[in-house]
Amino acid sequence: MWILAVLLLTVSTTAAQFKSTVPLVFAPTTVTDAKGHFIDGLASGDLILYDNNVPQTIQLDTVLNPISVVVAIQASSNSAAVLDKLGRSGILISQLLAGDAGETALVSFSDDVRLLQDFTSDPDVLSHALRNLRVQGDGAAALEAVMQSMRMLSRRSPDRRRIILMIAEKRDRSSKIQMPALLQEAQRQNVAIYWLTYSPLLTPFTNRQKTVGDREKEEHRGKDKKKDAEVLPPDQAPGSLLSIFTELGHLAKVNAADLLSRTTGARSINFLKQSALEEAIGAIGEEVHRNYILTFQPAPGTPGQFHSIRVEVKGKPELRARTRTGYWTVQ
Repeated sequence: MWILAVLLLTVSTTAAQFKSTVPLVFAPTTVTDAKGHFIDGLASGDLILYDNNVPQTIQLDTVLNPISVVVAIQASSNSAAVLDKLGRSGILISQLLAGDAGETALVSFSDDVRLLQDFTSDPDVLSHALRNLRVQGDGAAALEAVMQSMRMLSRRSPDRRRIILMIAEKRDRSSKIQMPALLQEAQRQNVAIYWLTYSPLLTPFTNRQKTVGDREKEEHRGKDKKKDAEVLPPDQAPGSLLSIFTELGHLAKVNAADLLSRTTGARSINFLKQSALEEAIGAIGEEVHRNYILTFQPAPGTPGQFHSIRVEVKGKPELRARTRTGYWTVQ
């Protein structure tokens, strides 16, 4: 077991070191107290950003740039219980996360990645797309979904903040893309990747028994009320011997949720029930709109070197500042 832990740590550390192709380093920073409460009202002079332990001259962006969000949702066969919980989340994502002048797009992924809704500011349109989301396969190409989301964000106006909200398992199951390439693109685009995670083994226990009508698209419901009322068999039994062994093998993979959120200055939150899902969306929305957006111009250095960065609040060691982990120097 300890050998597996060492291997995972080695892979995670290697993948976390990504290259930057932009001269300006972008560091969204969250400041909280010991109880996790957000601290507002700090000025650039209150914050110290260290690049390889050397303090830098920073700029604090006080302009609230509009936000572009891509929500990427795992739609594999073991995610049916989670898809059932998402129907009412459209307005939360639009209002709490994207916010005023914000826009949201929606993709789903399983064996492949599908565009469900292009960028919109209309919460009703987004809610409709979420309510019609259905299982589409058995795979879970999470890294492919992240890359596709970044391609979509790359076509938005450069003055918009770029955020990806993943709603998926912690680990990828079927992507062909490699983690270093993904991290490089995330750094190049200055994307923050938040991740809401869940256990496919436990979430089915939180759902009431479903009918045919529950799983039909909105436009198809009501055409045959008798059929709509038919009770469906339970979702694939969590806790079965086969699923337990499958999940144990899956645990050997890198925790993509932790790695991608941590290296981009965001975070991952686990949920089980629908109320916890809605609270997590609200918590991320609050954080995004209370970030301190720091930028700095790194000094010329030897290409290919990893620079770690951290932020502190001057004279207040009891406050915690969280930002991205670092960047690579290039020519």
